[in-house]
Amino acid sequence: MENTIAQIQTIPLQYYIIFCSALFSIGVAGVLSKRNAIVIFMSVELMLNSANLLLTAFSAYRNDPAGQIFVFFIMVVAAAEVAIGLGLLVVVYRSTKTIDIDVLNRLKW
Repeated sequence: MENTIAQIQTIPLQYYIIFCSALFSIGVAGVLSKRNAIVIFMSVELMLNSANLLLTAFSAYRNDPAGQIFVFFIMVVAAAEVAIGLGLLVVVYRSTKTIDIDVLNRLKW
């Protein structure tokens, strides 16, 4: 465990911040620009994973396990989001034969 923390701490914390900010920005751009629901789900997962990586880096630098506990809860939320989101996507595809989010207007009552 100590060896892993020492390996993480060899990389400056600023590199983690820059890398996670870039990943999060790519995820936000994917959510805002794409019309495909699967790509939007992948972009949300990318944003969650960048937050997980940054929490893990901060946790390792501060020698505090609280960040890693938050990562566990974020992973649980991400798994639930994927399960519910893909279930909804299957239902939408069965009724509209497309996964384009612009076509979802037909699902209104």
